[in-house]
Amino acid sequence: MLPAHSELWDWQLRARCRGADSTMFYPPENTRGPVRMRLEFLAKDVCWQCPVLQECREHALRTREPYGIWGGMTAKERALADHYAVS
Repeated sequence: MLPAHSELWDWQLRARCRGADSTMFYPPENTRGPVRMRLEFLAKDVCWQCPVLQECREHALRTREPYGIWGGMTAKERALADHYAVS
C-alpha cells in the first residue's frame, strides 16, 4: 500500500529552511566565483544543521531536481552523484 500523499511531503514541515528566504537556496544564475561559493556555503550551512537533511537529499536525487540547493547539495553535485550512481 502506498503512503498517503501528504506523508510523502511531511518531512518538509520539519525542514530548517522552512520560512527562510528562498533566494538563499536559489542563487541568481549570473552569480559566479567566490560570491556564488559564499552563497552556496551559507545555504549548505542551513542544510547541514537540518533534521531532515537525508529526506531532502533523497527527494532531490530521486526527482532529479534541476535547480537550487537541496539536502546540502548543489544541482551540479546532484548531477554528478546521479552520473556516478548510474555508471
